Amino acid sequence: MPKNVSKYYWLCQIGGWGTFALMVVLSAPMLEEKITYKVIGLGVVDAFAGILATHIFREVIRRTGWLRLTVEKALPKLLIGVLLTCLTYAVIRIVLVDSLDFLSTTRGKFNFISRIMGLTLENGVTIIPWTLIYYFYHYIENSRTQQLDTLKLEALVKELELKTIKAHINPHFIFNALNSIRALIDENPVRARAAVTELSNILRSSMQAEKLETVTFEKELNIVKDYLALEYIRFEDRLQVEYDIDEDTLDQPIPPMMLQTLVENAIKHGISRQVDGGKVRIVSDFKGNFHELIIFNTGRLNGSRNADGFGLASTKNRLQLLFGQKANFDIREVNGNTVEARVLIPVDLSK
Repeated sequence: MPKNVSKYYWLCQIGGWGTFALMVVLSAPMLEEKITYKVIGLGVVDAFAGILATHIFREVIRRTGWLRLTVEKALPKLLIGVLLTCLTYAVIRIVLVDSLDFLSTTRGKFNFISRIMGLTLENGVTIIPWTLIYYFYHYIENSRTQQLDTLKLEALVKELELKTIKAHINPHFIFNALNSIRALIDENPVRARAAVTELSNILRSSMQAEKLETVTFEKELNIVKDYLALEYIRFEDRLQVEYDIDEDTLDQPIPPMMLQTLVENAIKHGISRQVDGGKVRIVSDFKGNFHELIIFNTGRLNGSRNADGFGLASTKNRLQLLFGQKANFDIREVNGNTVEARVLIPVDLSK
């Protein structure tokens, strides 16, 4: 137990039972008794017996794990515990009072059993509130701690999922880019060297993106332009690229490498399968309270919706992890020979 928690516990114990003892002493005149050293001693005994009995009860609660139980399961155990604590309190008090001969100044002596029963019932008035305060305080604290631990675990899982997704995306991207450069080495060494520089720029941006959950659309678009420049080396006139970009969307946050993944998917499953090649068109605009990204590519789905399963699945997962259920991703075939990948990201209107 942390030292500050233990300190507060003992302050509450001593303060609470000390107040109870003071009330016992000050009530003597009401019982037509004088405040003597025996009356004061009786108050001290009451406080000591209360502290000892409830501290024993506290240790039982802690060691048996009752604080981890639901209220329904803990309540019967607490009722029995209260009864035994009251009984313990009565025994300690009677033994000390008789040993120190403090009873002569009180209302008289009764037999031991009667005194035990009387004190057990009488002290339920103090033990029951003590139990309720102690149990529910720790019950609420444990619930709060558990909620915080759950939130921390969810945040950790989210971070690990994002890192895992990025770790899968980057090697795939590097592999395809290197293939493009390899095709140039023998045919056009000068262009191959330029392509290496372009790839270096892309990798530098990619490594920086690894440290972020989101990047601006402008930075992501620059990576995609470099990527398409490399792919143009391989496809030449078979690859046409068009951009329809609303400049106001350039500062909008998107998951790093997401756009590149979708464009790569468009080329791999669309353009590369067309004898005459085709067109990739990137659209970025606002639609209501959403940033709408659309990647059109020549081709057909032909069951390839899941052909690049990880890339498309990772796009959905990343959007949900970062933006919740409001974000959306869908891919479909339109106009017979065009595939449309559409992303909707909610816009933060508070900015």
